[in-house]
Amino acid sequence: MDSLSTYAQELGKNARAASRVLRAATKKQRNDALIALAKQIRANAKSILVANDKDVAEGKANGLSSAMIDRLLLNPSRLENIAKSVEDISRLPDPLGKLLGKNSRKDGLNISRISVPIGVVLFIFESRPNVTIDGAALCVKSGNAVILRGGKEAARTNAAFGECVRKALRAVKLPEASAQVVNTTDRALLDVLLRDAAHIDLVIPRGGENLIHAVVEKSRIPVVKHYKGVCHTYVDKSADPKSALAIVLNAKTQRTGVCNAMETLLLDAELKPQVGASILKALADKGVELYGDAASKRLFSGMKPATEETYDIEYLDMKCSVKVVKGVDGAIAHIAKHGTGHTDAVLAKSPAVQKAFTASIDSASVMVNASTRFADGGEYGLGAEVGISTDKLHARGPMGLESLTTYQWIVEGKGHVRK
Repeated sequence: MDSLSTYAQELGKNARAASRVLRAATKKQRNDALIALAKQIRANAKSILVANDKDVAEGKANGLSSAMIDRLLLNPSRLENIAKSVEDISRLPDPLGKLLGKNSRKDGLNISRISVPIGVVLFIFESRPNVTIDGAALCVKSGNAVILRGGKEAARTNAAFGECVRKALRAVKLPEASAQVVNTTDRALLDVLLRDAAHIDLVIPRGGENLIHAVVEKSRIPVVKHYKGVCHTYVDKSADPKSALAIVLNAKTQRTGVCNAMETLLLDAELKPQVGASILKALADKGVELYGDAASKRLFSGMKPATEETYDIEYLDMKCSVKVVKGVDGAIAHIAKHGTGHTDAVLAKSPAVQKAFTASIDSASVMVNASTRFADGGEYGLGAEVGISTDKLHARGPMGLESLTTYQWIVEGKGHVRK
């Protein structure tokens, strides 16, 4: 434990020192680091994929779920997308030094509010090794030092990515401690880091509900989080049948093991039965197991019975809860009871239904005639994301560069004293 405590202290102290350098680094220097990182990923693609193959093989042997394996898996296409994402981030506007507000007083005192880095971020994540690169790139671009602690299932891949990050930082003469990949998966280290409020300013956990609850319970540092994504799609009687079918299938089956995948389908009681039945059959034909109430079973006989607790489940799998509701008001009431504030969608031609839904649903992202799968930093033009927040203070929804900044007041005077 003594060695872990020493290592944790080194991580925190080194990150704090690096954050001071990053804060003062030029925009060009920070962008050059990202360009260098993309080059390193491409140059080391073979060794990264070899490391990932070993992680995936071990994960399968240890019984990881198909959703977790999908999150863990890299291939040449995914790796190239990661490199491109880093380049995309480098081309985004600089989030630092923005004038957010200014007030010039009559006595000549000028008061400005300027965007600045948060400082040091502890980024905790499971399974997805791409998050190592997303977190490093977004934090360096926004002038923050970051400590990246990935899960044991991706340890080899994370280590390979960490070497790419170190080489890129070294190439542009920024401190290697600007983005540190933790070299142990011992959970005791995490407990120590979560108490280091002297060096760490913000914690972002990205993973399963149990991980996030554990982080929140142990942390002495502010935590930005979402516990789970029970995302809903409501199909109103006014919805276009063809469009609704395509959106529902995309939301549930395009990629199941992600937090913005649809988990509950709500059907308007006045929706034409053949429309509801065709949507449910299409889901079943795709291999989705359906769990629903008595009304939905009348639409599709292959429905398995749902309980009240069913509608609180985040499956992250080819499973879906279904319920027939009384119009948009019924959908709103159901989401208010079972939603998690992540992403919810309404499929409707009626402007009145659209307005009622968007005005009443208190989620980070609300979709109108679009798949829940769009709730993503890359899709929102953020370049990438460090996570999705269902909190309401500081950051909400997909978190990109601006979510990694805060502000400070600059007060400029000419010998002013307060009377």
